[in-house]
Amino acid sequence: MYHSSTEEVATSGDASEGGQKRSFSFEDSRGPNETTTSCGPVSLSSVLSRKSSDESSSRSSHGPSLPGMTPGQCHSSSRTGRTPSSLLMSTSDSSSRRCHEETPRFRRTPGSAGPTGTSGSSGSIVSGASVIVAVVEGRGLARGEIGMASFNLKCPELVLSQFADAGTYAKVITKIHILMPVEILMPDTASEKGKGTKLYKLITENFPGVTFTAIQRKYFNERKGLEYIQQLCAPEFNTVLMEVQAKYYCLASAAALLKYLEFLQNSVYASKSLKVSFKGSEQTAMIDSASASNLELVVNNRDHRSEHTLLGVLNHTKTPGGARRLRSNILEPLVDVDTINVRLDAVQELLQNEELFFGLKNAISHFLDIDRLLSVLVQIPKQETVQAAEAKITHVIQLKHTLDLVPQLREVLKNCSTALLNAYSTTLEDNRFDMILEQIKTVINCDTTYLKGSLNMRTQKCYAVRPNINEFLDIARRAYTEIVDDIAGLVNQMGEKYGLPMRTSFSTARGFFIQMKLEGVISPEGKLPSEFIKVTKHKNNYSFTTADLMKMNGRCDEAFREIFHMSYVVICQLLSTIHEHIHCLYKLSDAVSMLDMLLSLANACTISDYVRPEFTDTLAIKQGRHPILERMARQQPVSNNTYISEGSNFVIITGPNMSGKSTYLKQVALCQIMAQIGSFVPSEYASFRVADQIFTRIGVDDDFETNSSTFMLEMKEISYIIHNASDRSLLIIDELGRGTSAEEGIGICHSVCEFLLRLKAFTLFATHFLELCQLESLYPNVENQHMEVQHMRSGDTGAEQVVYTYLLNRGRSEERHYGLRAAEMTTLPPGVIQEARIIASQVSQQLLAKHQTDPETQRQRAVYRLATRLLQTARNSRLDPESLRMYLKGLKRQYEAELQAAGPPESFNTEEE
Repeated sequence: MYHSSTEEVATSGDASEGGQKRSFSFEDSRGPNETTTSCGPVSLSSVLSRKSSDESSSRSSHGPSLPGMTPGQCHSSSRTGRTPSSLLMSTSDSSSRRCHEETPRFRRTPGSAGPTGTSGSSGSIVSGASVIVAVVEGRGLARGEIGMASFNLKCPELVLSQFADAGTYAKVITKIHILMPVEILMPDTASEKGKGTKLYKLITENFPGVTFTAIQRKYFNERKGLEYIQQLCAPEFNTVLMEVQAKYYCLASAAALLKYLEFLQNSVYASKSLKVSFKGSEQTAMIDSASASNLELVVNNRDHRSEHTLLGVLNHTKTPGGARRLRSNILEPLVDVDTINVRLDAVQELLQNEELFFGLKNAISHFLDIDRLLSVLVQIPKQETVQAAEAKITHVIQLKHTLDLVPQLREVLKNCSTALLNAYSTTLEDNRFDMILEQIKTVINCDTTYLKGSLNMRTQKCYAVRPNINEFLDIARRAYTEIVDDIAGLVNQMGEKYGLPMRTSFSTARGFFIQMKLEGVISPEGKLPSEFIKVTKHKNNYSFTTADLMKMNGRCDEAFREIFHMSYVVICQLLSTIHEHIHCLYKLSDAVSMLDMLLSLANACTISDYVRPEFTDTLAIKQGRHPILERMARQQPVSNNTYISEGSNFVIITGPNMSGKSTYLKQVALCQIMAQIGSFVPSEYASFRVADQIFTRIGVDDDFETNSSTFMLEMKEISYIIHNASDRSLLIIDELGRGTSAEEGIGICHSVCEFLLRLKAFTLFATHFLELCQLESLYPNVENQHMEVQHMRSGDTGAEQVVYTYLLNRGRSEERHYGLRAAEMTTLPPGVIQEARIIASQVSQQLLAKHQTDPETQRQRAVYRLATRLLQTARNSRLDPESLRMYLKGLKRQYEAELQAAGPPESFNTEEE
């Protein structure tokens, strides 16, 4: 049964054995139209119109079958006369010897793209369903990273998704439920011989009526996937390449899916004919890989090992699961305000309740990686080796250690007041935790626990199983104990014999050996006795062994192997009894990882002065600070205010080089992400509008992999933003158009700005093109801001110096020729710089001569600003009547001052009448 997470409810289904499962491979050497079967061409309609009798037979002992063929039918063959036996991953001999007894008949409705029939096994598949989905999960450190590709046969659209998912895989299950596929493709390594991964088992449990096909892992190839998309994607949609070129798992799933479709339909798609789109998770904000890199969310661009990232700032987690969860949340922030506020409530309670904070921190810190423990507990070793037996015993000890910690965690959460912490407290009340622990304690000693250190852990494993359960085990342990005592006695005897301070040590690689420290001790004749062999020395520390000790180690290992073998038999019996309840550990893993992440977010607040954010229709930050820079700098960085609303949603920021524009842009985006994962933010006050997507265009490097110049890369990135931005997006655009001439750069920037102004997206646009500031006089929702600098003259030389304040102020930058000031700091000849200054002054006077705002425009802007402020007040105000009255009086005074500054136009009195 699939268990939804505590925080986010996902659709679940009943677990059953229903769906058909097949293994599949391809012949790489064939042409696109060469493959046929002896019974006719293989078509996808066979998959959709397969009868229930076929399904029942395909699950019989005859093994898996080809699409559209019963196990009694012949294998596929090519026109070259070869028998492609590699087409099937596993087919029994009896199946391969049978000849075909009947020819499958397919029926299509004239003019339709797909079959009319539906699979007899699926009561859940509606008539006309025609979606095939490929799913792949990362391995190793990338476990939990999911790549998906889906294809609707009635509509030539390939939809790609990649996202990080929690241990309950709620996002994957939800996505598949929305797609309602007729077939799901997964790597054969995920479902091989019943040893399915956790993801595979959850999907099969939740979709019992869907056909599952195992594809060889080699066909999940990200390079091939990218080549397929480059070849098949229609030009109108090729901006998707900008997003998916680094999404390796969705590219891998696309490769397997397209290869499978090519074989199954015995046809290929025409070049540049498919619509390819990328869709992030519906419950999270989408941050593309370029933006994640630009903002240094999880990796520092200068030093990949550095912790100067947003993850490094917020990561105070104590468990691997908590760290993974925090990372995935940073890359995919939440979009549901209620869920975010529930998290913020929990973080606030942790900050206000010191006993809860430290109690929970202490309880969480002792947990191991529950996800990893789960993954190995449900695995069955390929063969019963000593290593497999030892590992299984270790895992049971780790399981007991984990379950022993649940009562303490339950006790800490008992008196919580917030909804999320109460929900996890209820989760921990599940009696299956106690049930499994009691069953373990009937076999495992109560004082057995997980310890660090090879000898300590070896001792725990040796005496883990209770005495009197297995007589042979008790005998083997007595023999082991006697040998260990003999080893200790031998070492003591040698120490007395040679008068040296010897002690017994143990390592996994060497077993028992002798160590001694000869500090101030002189050995006889200045060297060690000859019976000491395999001597290693580190400063005054000696390590060695003897022939007798090596023999005893051999006997010890033999006794230990016997102990492991006997213990393994008992452990396997234990696991078979608790296996039906083991799924409750997924809930425990979810609870521990979330609690660990919330503790980490609360911990970050104790280090810096953070404030709880609000969620309204306005982005307003008072004295906001850059979270990464604040951690790096020894002194507090300069703070700035931010205000973006529906009435002024497009902010143009100007200022000299190195004045802090890029840092400020990243600061706003980072604070937005922190707020949407449920974290407090570095400011005095913060209000945010939830962003469904966060886009950034920062950086000017050439891209040699895609053969893109600086300018082409800029155009691809801004094209991607234009195609995908929505009214609820946050856009960060820094220095667009620098890769081409000034005239073209200004033209492109102006055109892009006008396009983005049609959206209600919140946009921060930093530029050196001062001509763009004229947009403020054309559009009421544009606001000019600039980074202020100060000019000072040196008392000694009288030379003018520029002092960067890093403060953001209203209005356009009045700085001129700041690029020339930067050039003066280099070794350029003074004559060159002087000539450049003269020419630049002449050009500036011509370009800026017409920059004037007429009184009527200023008056309209004042009216527009007053209207939007009143609207925001009506929506979001929480002021008491007296404070509200004072605020409205302030708005009136500001409006009157703006009207007076503008001066009435000639027709003002007539219009008013």
